[in-house]
Amino acid sequence: MGDPSEREGAPEHVPSPGGTPVAASPSAPLEHKLGSGAGAPKALELRDIHKSFGEIRANDGVSMSLSGGSIHGLLGENGAGKSTLMKVLSGYIRADSGEILLDGTPLLMASPRDATRAGIGMLHQDPLVFLPFTAVDNLLLGSPGGRFLDRAEGTRVLARTRERFGFALEPDVLTWNLTIGERQQLEIVRLLSLGVKVLILDEPTTGISADQRTTLFEALRSLASEGMTVIFVSHKLEEVEAICDDVVVMRRGEVVGDTVVPASTDRLVEMMFGTIVAEPEPITMDAGDVVLAIEDASITERALSMHLTLSVRGSEIVGLAGLEGSGQRTLLRACAGLVGVDRGRVLLDGRDLTGRPYRSFLDGGVSYMPAGRLEEGLLTGMTIAEHVALVAGTGGFVVDWRAANADAERRIRRFSIRGSTTTTADALSGGNQQRLLLALTPPDVRLLLMEHPTRGLDIASADWVWTQLLERKRQGTAIVFSSADLDELLRYSDRILVFFAGRVLRVLEARGTSGEELGRLIGGKDRPP
Repeated sequence: MGDPSEREGAPEHVPSPGGTPVAASPSAPLEHKLGSGAGAPKALELRDIHKSFGEIRANDGVSMSLSGGSIHGLLGENGAGKSTLMKVLSGYIRADSGEILLDGTPLLMASPRDATRAGIGMLHQDPLVFLPFTAVDNLLLGSPGGRFLDRAEGTRVLARTRERFGFALEPDVLTWNLTIGERQQLEIVRLLSLGVKVLILDEPTTGISADQRTTLFEALRSLASEGMTVIFVSHKLEEVEAICDDVVVMRRGEVVGDTVVPASTDRLVEMMFGTIVAEPEPITMDAGDVVLAIEDASITERALSMHLTLSVRGSEIVGLAGLEGSGQRTLLRACAGLVGVDRGRVLLDGRDLTGRPYRSFLDGGVSYMPAGRLEEGLLTGMTIAEHVALVAGTGGFVVDWRAANADAERRIRRFSIRGSTTTTADALSGGNQQRLLLALTPPDVRLLLMEHPTRGLDIASADWVWTQLLERKRQGTAIVFSSADLDELLRYSDRILVFFAGRVLRVLEARGTSGEELGRLIGGKDRPP
């Protein structure tokens, strides 16, 4: 944003072997690029990459070589520097020092546009799409067509993609009606249409169905077989072992090892964390009194409508399963008072909160942690101490900053947040943002609502989160959470509500349910007429 190379009419350039930008050849049409294959394998090299944010050294002398025609895994705990490194590689941020070479040619990248011109593209965990636009319009945005976009050509590209990869993309569907997996597919098509030869995927399986993951993996294998360099950033060891040819492991901003795949899981975990991580054991205990009661309620949010009755008791964990957009988020928001009910009642500890504002739910002991940690849960640009002052404030106009900083320091130590009182929320890794959200949660919360509580977190951070949640369960808190991770749902839930298209298909006892059964229900199979 604001970079001269991003403005319309700026001359196209690619780096020369000497590092000086030279004129690029005119861009090929979308269809030609997409159908031409990845071409000769490209060798990618990163040399001594350094990037700091204040006192935090996100990348501290990172070097690695990645061959073309392969799928390379990049592993590391949250805060290890993976995302920073990939943003440097894809032009989203600039390194403080270091060098990137593609086929021996040094690359000078000041923006993502420079990266794509050089042949490097990144698929983010949350795909970069314009929700009000159609699939074909999203494909054409940023294409080398100037002011005149050829929608007929874009439509042909999407049709060819369906045949080539099995992607389920209709040209005229509005993007906000697509699932996360389908938005990923659209972004992959767009990057391929721009001619990328190096494809970076950041936690690409988060929030997508098992079938979409299979389709994605098949597409990546096909692209690698044609010579493309694929970088697969993940914290899920089983997926790295299933799709990658080799893996590089980072810890605390440095490369600590690499190995071919398959590899010992214990060895990979030890490289990531310096020790073997023990999963927290779920606990079984008698449920308490009813904390939340939803009685014969009709709930509507945008185009989604649902009708249900539900009760959740103290010391009970209820998991919400289903494809993205099936109703889990709407239910959580209704339980938090962020979405009203059209009919029926919402009671908290027997108190009727139907139609009451969000503040009443907070005062009653409800805490909601959304999946969008920065977008909805925290405030970009505000420090940890400022967040603590906000939640601990007395409502007056004067803040006791000495007390706020002392309180923030205590919470940082207790919740092992990698940052200081002056660290802003957006400078924290995903795992540390989740730790901060938990640190801000009142200790006496009665109902804890969480949307994808471990989304994008490494093994140690995810286990730490569940250690905290299980302690809340012991203290009598009722917990309702949604997740796309079947193992997480089955391991920690007492009951699971399976959603499909706004309906609760089934209420399952987690202990007697298999992953196969849960997966079939989530996919809409075995559903009642």
